[in-house]
Order: sequence, then C-alpha cells, then structure tokens
Amino acid sequence: MKSKKRSQQIWLYALLLFITVITVGPFFITLLISLKSPNEGIYDVLLPSDPTFANFIDSFAKADFGLYFVNTVIVTGIAIPLNLLFCSLAAYPLARMDFRGRSVVLALIISTMMVPFQLYMAPLFQLAGDLGLRNSHIGLVVMQVSTAFGIYLMRQAFLRIPKELEESAYLDGASKFKVWYLVAIPLVKPTLVTLAIFTFMGTWGDYLWPLLNSTESSMYTLSIGLAQLSQNFDGANLKLISAASILTTIPTLLIFIWLQKYFISGATDGAVKG
Repeated sequence: MKSKKRSQQIWLYALLLFITVITVGPFFITLLISLKSPNEGIYDVLLPSDPTFANFIDSFAKADFGLYFVNTVIVTGIAIPLNLLFCSLAAYPLARMDFRGRSVVLALIISTMMVPFQLYMAPLFQLAGDLGLRNSHIGLVVMQVSTAFGIYLMRQAFLRIPKELEESAYLDGASKFKVWYLVAIPLVKPTLVTLAIFTFMGTWGDYLWPLLNSTESSMYTLSIGLAQLSQNFDGANLKLISAASILTTIPTLLIFIWLQKYFISGATDGAVKG
C-alpha cells in the first residue's frame, strides 16, 4: 500500500515538474538570451559566457522603451483605481438592492463578456475620434474603466457579506453610500486586490486597442513597442527583443508575487452561488 502511494507521489511530482519546465522554460531561456554579449552567438551555448545588461540598456536607448514604459505606467495607474471604483459601484446595487429588472441588468452585463472586442472595435474607434480621445492617455484607459468581469466578481464578493452588518449600519442612520464605503468595501479587500491584479495584467499587456487608438509614436505602450521591435526581427536584435520582453514581463510577475495571498483568497469569493 505504501509503495503504491509512493509511486503515485512520484508520478505527481514528475507531472508537476514537467508543467513547471513547460511554463517557466521559455521565460528562463529568454532571460539567458537577453544576458548574452553582442559578440556571443545566440545558439552556441545555453548559458552566457560573459553576462551583460547591455541589451536592457540598449532597449531603452535604441527602441525608445523608456517613453513606452512611462506611457504604460500612466495608463495602468489610471485604469486600476477607476476600474475598482466603477465596478464596485455597479456591483453593489446588483448584490444588495432590490429593484425591478435587476436580474435582466445582470444578464445583460454578463452577456457582454461573450462579445469579442473585434465586433465593436470599429464603432468604438469612431466614437473615440468624435470625442477627441485619440492619442491620449484617457483614450487608452477607456476599455479598462469598467468591465463586465469586474462587476460580476465584485457582486459575488458583496453577496458573501452578512446582511446583519449592513442592517446595523442602517439603524445607526448610515446612507446606502456610507454602507457601501464604510462597511462593504473593507470586507471585500481581497477581491479588490484580485480585480486590481486582473486589471493590471489586462492594461499592461493590452495591444489591440492601444494600436488602434494611438497614431503617434509618442503615445505607444510597451506592447506596441515590443511588437514593432519584433517586426524588424533579424538574428542581430534577438537579444534586444529578449531583453525588452523580460522588461515587459517583470512588473506583472512582481505584482503577482507581492499580492498572491490576496489573489488566491479573493478569487474564491467569486465561487459563491449568487
């Protein structure tokens, strides 16, 4: 019996190791390529013989990644707080307030998650032009200000709050807005962090909408800059592309590692049946 259990554990660890190699392997190889010196062949050996950070410096100097990085930070910094604010404001009535057509409104919001962005990107592009939002940070944030997924996730979190806490606040004379801000929001902080992580990843790595809405290179984000660098691909600049890819990925990785305990607990809040 013990030998059978040990055999199952070995197979489980082997499977986990295989998944780890498949997942982390490409990132690790990209990192090694980015550390190779200009005179070193890319495929000669796996480990760089003379590691250097010159490729990371060149990615900022030659490809103007410094400007792209600043644009991405600004857009992400605006998108996250706005998304948390509007999604929580929209989700709380759907979870706690009784009004006619609430289920219909929720169904309509969830149904928008099934519509591909490609179907409505043309009218959205036209609307952004009419409102003067092209080539602006606000125009790049529009897609992340409020999302159907965020509203649904926050609604599920609000459903977990005991109604007695809100009722006691109402008895003390608190308004609905105060109950939302002072009672509900502090109790769903893990879900807010989870939504912030999703918003960060969606905004930081967004490519299609910034490409459509930015006609000037001064408004390009990291994803566009990386794509342009890849389009000019040849063997000489693969190290530069690898360095730029690492620089683009590291912030998302650090944010997730920093907030992973909140992410795990917050993600389970959406599992409750509402």
